[in-house]
Amino acid sequence: MLEVIVLAVALSMDAFAVSIGLGSKGNTRGLGLKAGLFFGTFQALMPFLGYLGGKGVLGWVDAYAHWIAFGLLALIGGKMIYEGLHEGIEEDIAAVTNKMMLVLAVATSIDAMAAGFSLTLLETNAYLACLIIGMTTFAFSWAGVQIGKSSGTWLENKAEIFGGTVLILIGIKMLVF
Repeated sequence: MLEVIVLAVALSMDAFAVSIGLGSKGNTRGLGLKAGLFFGTFQALMPFLGYLGGKGVLGWVDAYAHWIAFGLLALIGGKMIYEGLHEGIEEDIAAVTNKMMLVLAVATSIDAMAAGFSLTLLETNAYLACLIIGMTTFAFSWAGVQIGKSSGTWLENKAEIFGGTVLILIGIKMLVF
């Protein structure tokens, strides 16, 4: 279960970083709840879809499943680190509409779909794991808006780098153990 919690924190860092950027824009009335609901819902749904896809192909790739999970987590982690070192799209957002939140929620949760494949290798309840991922992302997204509102964007890049590093470490652990 500890692995699921660590995975949930790592996966929520993209949404956390975007939420900080959104919170720094000023008009944040209700934005924390909106960000939490959008990001949390998609971060819970996408890993479940990845889990279902992983279950479907696990029999075919069982001998290589740990390598595949490592590769996916390393790619996702590397992408997050890269994005953490470069400017995000939050700077280009003029208005925070529901349509924009939907696009951001999908964009930040695509990685979670690939990470959902790793749930097939963990001895855990996938429903509970996805619920934990969604709730963790909700909390981090809400907190990100509050942090962005009060302190600006100085933390958002560090959050993505941290999340990416943790995902790579989880991938290495799956490969080694």
